[in-house]
Amino acid sequence: MCIRDRYQRRVHGIHQQRTMMFEIATIEEDVNTNYFFGFLGIACAVVFANLGSAYGSAKSGVGITSMGVLRPDLIIKSVVPVVMAGILGIYGLIIGVILNQKIGGTAAGYYYPKNGFSHLSSGLCCGLSSLAAGLAIGVVGDAGVRANAQQEQVFVGMLLTLIFAEAL
Repeated sequence: MCIRDRYQRRVHGIHQQRTMMFEIATIEEDVNTNYFFGFLGIACAVVFANLGSAYGSAKSGVGITSMGVLRPDLIIKSVVPVVMAGILGIYGLIIGVILNQKIGGTAAGYYYPKNGFSHLSSGLCCGLSSLAAGLAIGVVGDAGVRANAQQEQVFVGMLLTLIFAEAL
């Protein structure tokens, strides 16, 4: 094998390696994947926040209806946990709208993987924390309105606990 053949094989091998590296870089820079993660963040914010809101409202609503049998005069006062749980769904909606504006305001080809991952993480952060707050509001709201029916001085403590549960 002459020197010229070795040189051509080596150049051809380097060219194949560069082509493979270019193909890998093209896959990593696929804009659709970046948008997928961004929109997944929006979905996570809205879905998980509404799951927390629904659970908190349902669990507190059960406590209100069972308390309303004994003390129907306290039903309106005991709606506070349901309202606070409903606000959690609004938090997810607000974050979803903000993220959607950030994704839509980006020129084509300038939505980088960093943007997609940061929008996914912010959506997960909002959604999962709202889910946890909804679970806490549901448990505290259920027990709190039942205790409020037996002793009205419990209302202030329940309200403070609900405020801190929503601040999660």
